[in-house]
Amino acid sequence: MANPMARSFLQVAASEEVAAPPLRVVQIEGLVILKIIKHCKEFSPALVTGQLLGLDVGSVLEVTNCFPFPMREEDEEIEADGANYQLEMMRCLREVNVDNNTVGWYQSTLLGSFQTVELIETFMNYQENIRRCVCIIYDPSRSNQGVLALKALKLSDSFMDLHRNNNFTGEKLREKNLTWVDIFEEIPIKVSNSALISAFMTELEADSPVSQCDYDRLQLSTTPFMERNLEFLTECMDDLSVEQQKFQFYYRNLSRQQAQQQTWLQKRRSENMSRKAAGEELLPEEDPSNPIFKPIPEPSRLDSFLITNQIANYCNQINGVAGQSFSRLYLMKALHENDKSP
Repeated sequence: MANPMARSFLQVAASEEVAAPPLRVVQIEGLVILKIIKHCKEFSPALVTGQLLGLDVGSVLEVTNCFPFPMREEDEEIEADGANYQLEMMRCLREVNVDNNTVGWYQSTLLGSFQTVELIETFMNYQENIRRCVCIIYDPSRSNQGVLALKALKLSDSFMDLHRNNNFTGEKLREKNLTWVDIFEEIPIKVSNSALISAFMTELEADSPVSQCDYDRLQLSTTPFMERNLEFLTECMDDLSVEQQKFQFYYRNLSRQQAQQQTWLQKRRSENMSRKAAGEELLPEEDPSNPIFKPIPEPSRLDSFLITNQIANYCNQINGVAGQSFSRLYLMKALHENDKSP
């Protein structure tokens, strides 16, 4: 007789998938980071994307390889060629026994302006086939300021539940306790190198104690970077103002409709009192065919959430760059005064 406690392999795999630990760290090999930086800088300021390959091991997502996507255009035939290119690349990698499991994608950005509806749609498309995936964002413009602007993002589970239902009304957001801060989750990045590469870099370190990145940190001119940030920030403020006008228009129409409903209801109740006194049948107090009882659709709050998130990102960048710039200016002032002293 079969053991009732025995479980099939699929049942065990399904239970293990449900009990999988949350994603804690994205471990990227140093060579992969160099490939991403090289691809993004070569085509800057144009935005580029590429595929991330690796393994999903417990709470760690290992990124061991990547390859760039060809520059996309709106032509459908070119998009189909891009999909065939991805499949052909993964087939070639599989033939040479290289990790070919998709774990996400990378993309470049300009001054951190990556929080868009297109990014969310791409996340949702990836998550249909991949349970856990990340997007690596690299910003060449910020890296020119002496900072490795590399971050790993994923969508929060609560936000994905709302997006699947396409319901971003104020009531649902309050019910889920979701704010604009809870759309994306940033996962810590850990750079990993093999023992051979680490030994080679140790030998090189004595010959080049100061890197170009160290020199970049001493640049005093941050005007172009600050100007572009302020430009983008102003545009986002204008977009947010447009979104607020949409909600003001909605609440104004809603208030007008409620007043019309109350007026109609009072008129109907007065009419029913007259009909009741005359012994006639009462009329219903709601008329679905009446246009004033048709609910007004509430605008989605997704765009305003993304714009607010983007504004916060620009403000943080301006704050960080301004603070570092003041520190460098005070340092140069002290050195200049020291040179003048006898």
